[in-house]
Amino acid sequence: MTTTILALQNIHKRFGSRVSAHDLTLDIAAGEFFTLLGPSGSGKSTVLRMIAGLETPDSGHIRVRGKDITRVPPWHRQIGMVFQHYANFPHLDVQENIAYGLRRSGLSKQAIKDRVNQLLDLVGMQGFESRRVTQLSGGEQQRIAIARALAPKPDILLLDEPLSALDEKIRREMQQELRDIQQSTGTTFIYVTHDQEEALTMSDRIAVLNGGLCVQCDVPGTIFREPRTPFVARFFRGSNVLAVQAKQTDNQQAAVSFGGGSWTVPARASTLSGDSHAAIRSEALVLGTEAANSDVQLNAQVQSISYRGIYTTCELSLEDHQSLSVATLKPLPMQVGETTQVGVNASDIVLLEQD
Repeated sequence: MTTTILALQNIHKRFGSRVSAHDLTLDIAAGEFFTLLGPSGSGKSTVLRMIAGLETPDSGHIRVRGKDITRVPPWHRQIGMVFQHYANFPHLDVQENIAYGLRRSGLSKQAIKDRVNQLLDLVGMQGFESRRVTQLSGGEQQRIAIARALAPKPDILLLDEPLSALDEKIRREMQQELRDIQQSTGTTFIYVTHDQEEALTMSDRIAVLNGGLCVQCDVPGTIFREPRTPFVARFFRGSNVLAVQAKQTDNQQAAVSFGGGSWTVPARASTLSGDSHAAIRSEALVLGTEAANSDVQLNAQVQSISYRGIYTTCELSLEDHQSLSVATLKPLPMQVGETTQVGVNASDIVLLEQD
């Protein structure tokens, strides 16, 4: 049985005409790596700042282990925070940066030294104790920022896009390191990002935010393969969102028309009537002779072919003039302008609710 460590209850926050949180309710489990994902302006950083106590909600409650902390000052919340741009002290060396928050805790010098050494080992920075943080690389500075935030053993660690300033290679390495640190300490991590791959790689659960609303909260596999709305589907690269005509035939099936044909597919949306949308992952589609083995087969014209290294993308135009993108690892024998068949299994067509 999981224990809820943080509960956001009907949180509302407005800045002028912009709503950053609208009746937001989330329960986050102890020891969970929980990610707030969304585009710029979706409200994710504001939600993080309200949890930290740096912003106050207009209404609603924030509870940690059942205790209402909505009006509790940040320094009394036992919550750590890691910022995008490190926020290390440039005039202090590595060990002094990590020890900074511990010096006010009443611990002995030896206890502080032991804790600093433990954290240096945890983030792989043993031997850097006397280095100035200004002498460190971006990835090394972020490790020190994480160690400093973990030093007081917070109940929750908040991370506001901490890897966005790093180059791609270091960012990918740090994703795995952060996940390893979270699992080894058991600390609840609440992570903010706009990067879909980062969220899928690291998270136990993901909440997708849009305009201050949580539009879907689920485990990474479900949120990727079974988006609930067109917004969620479009937010993850490689998802085709098509306009369809849908009619629910029973609790489990729906008749769907698009691309010049009609088929029976699983009914996953809450209500289906008339104009609807469906999502199809680009890698679930097959082309040419392979389409003959698919449940759904469509005629399409090739609009463009793009080589992308590991895979190739093919942009198609269907008979109803909708566009469809296919991603394949195999060579494509067709040329731009040719007509081909594209196929997909009915189980890979996800009917969507309205945004």
